[in-house]
Amino acid sequence: MQQLPHHQFDLGVALGPIEMCVVVPVLNERDNIIELIHRIETTLSGVAWEVMFVDDGSTDGTPELISTLAAGDRRVRLIRRFNRRGLSSAVIEGMLASTAPILAVIDGDLQHDEALLPEFRRAIMEGGDVAIGTRYAEGGSTGQWAQSRVYVSKVATRLATMLTGAAISDPMSGFFAISREKFTELAPNLSGIGYKILLDILSSSRSPMNIVEYPYVFRTRKHGESKLDSTVVLNYIEMLAEKRVGRFIPIKFIKFSAVGALGLIVHMSILSLLLKLSAGFGVAQLCAVISAMTFNFFLNNSFTYRDQRLKGLPMLAGLLSFYAVCGLGAIANVGVGQWVFDSSYEWWLAGLAGAAIGSVWNYTMGNLLTWRKRR
Repeated sequence: MQQLPHHQFDLGVALGPIEMCVVVPVLNERDNIIELIHRIETTLSGVAWEVMFVDDGSTDGTPELISTLAAGDRRVRLIRRFNRRGLSSAVIEGMLASTAPILAVIDGDLQHDEALLPEFRRAIMEGGDVAIGTRYAEGGSTGQWAQSRVYVSKVATRLATMLTGAAISDPMSGFFAISREKFTELAPNLSGIGYKILLDILSSSRSPMNIVEYPYVFRTRKHGESKLDSTVVLNYIEMLAEKRVGRFIPIKFIKFSAVGALGLIVHMSILSLLLKLSAGFGVAQLCAVISAMTFNFFLNNSFTYRDQRLKGLPMLAGLLSFYAVCGLGAIANVGVGQWVFDSSYEWWLAGLAGAAIGSVWNYTMGNLLTWRKRR
């Protein structure tokens, strides 16, 4: 059982204006919390700081421990989020909840070198927009990463550099600081998608930023489990797409359309199979339509709308509403296609026009009815 720390600090520093807020997104990091606070307290001695933990539904007692610590130290703060996750959006919420002129981000797993925090602070105070801890500049290292992870990281970093156009070595670092003025300017344009909030920030700026990098060695995790999985990769790809084409076409619509294309394959496969089994065309078509709609619903629920994923009874209600939405979409598809065909256009153009209208209808009504955002 960990013993809770008893802080004795300079009231003049603690009760004055906050100079620096350290935002820490956490998910099941209970065993690291006290050590991280101690390290921040040591490295920022003499600075009026606060640490803003943003918890994304931990189940190991992390928020309860932070709440206990916060009750005895006003520098420790906690934001608890339910039914939503994502490092980028957590960091954005944490930064918006602070009034500090300097906003830093550090992971809750003790793998970042907190000794750089004073350097970050100095860089921002001297006019910098962003100060970044880099693993790839001279003097920095990824530590004990497996070679495969190093390779994947380098590829992702190269893609990120192409997107931002910034001449920095580690645009995907999760360890950095930014001035409140610059963050406030960029906040309305941030996508909040995935885990690479720095990349989101760098690619959202429409003017060059004053950026300073500091090398550090990435540490090995001692407690808890890594959050790196296939979802992180998908989120990264989604954010790159969001920054490239999101202003023209919603990324969710692109994902919805991709699912629809897969659903068409399911439809045609089942239709072909049932016809080979001597089923009547009407029966085969009906079974194929229902199967494709069911496939589309569950894939959209777990992929396109994973941040609004339906579970339990709401998922059943959502499935029924999706059937209704797609049924009306099919009517729109056929109606528009017939109109285009009757206007003496080619059959393939009529088919595409009907499919386009049907897709837009299904996506729009799916947002409004099936996966509408709930309070």
